[in-house]
Amino acid sequence: MAPPLHAFYRVVALDEVASTNDEALTRARAGVPEGTLVIARRQSAGRGRRGRTWDSPEGNLHLSLILRPAAGIAAAVAAGFAAALAVRGAIVRGLPPGRRVELKWPNDVLIDGAKAAGILIEAADGALVLGVGINIARHPEGTPYPATSIHGAGGCGTLDDVLSAFCATFKALWDTFLRDGFGPLRQEWLANARGLGETVTVDVEGTRLTGVFGDIAEDGALILDRGAAGVKRITAGDVSFAPAAETGS
Repeated sequence: MAPPLHAFYRVVALDEVASTNDEALTRARAGVPEGTLVIARRQSAGRGRRGRTWDSPEGNLHLSLILRPAAGIAAAVAAGFAAALAVRGAIVRGLPPGRRVELKWPNDVLIDGAKAAGILIEAADGALVLGVGINIARHPEGTPYPATSIHGAGGCGTLDDVLSAFCATFKALWDTFLRDGFGPLRQEWLANARGLGETVTVDVEGTRLTGVFGDIAEDGALILDRGAAGVKRITAGDVSFAPAAETGS
């Protein structure tokens, strides 16, 4: 099912699972080595951040990678940023010129403003499980946030093409983090960020905060400049790009 990949990866290829992250978490707790990569053609109960459902039809890429870094929380942040950059690279390869592929904090990849991929990081017994979903052939309709796919955006490429590109780029970026720290990943992520320097609204546990997306901190937090209300560090939330009235502070 999987194309030849770097020796770092130990592929577990399945036809269908409830969730590749759940499968990888189970295997991580059982002690499988770093680099174990669970791939499924379909997920019957795929999920994203905050327990949201992730539509997972055949033809799209659903994978979960087990990492065993020593850096704890810092590594979890770096893994998410490295994965986003690797997903972006894999998507760009299959698109026609002129398409805009950007990164939406904290874990989405957009094609011309529509969501094409998402990332979910979970922990189990000292291991990280990095879940990635990329819409290649199909994308859901009627979602709260516009969605698209590589093919839907006029691109081409097979699941194997996207998997190979993602895995090669992620391994290089992960090695960069292990060698040089988070700084290089942060700079590359910022260079491809959606909304940097613009007014955004962030939903933080039901409170909507509006300000200028000023930066990403060294720990991955979003820096929101709220003018007279001061600068706020946000470690978790949902970003939207149309200004909205705040319901709290």
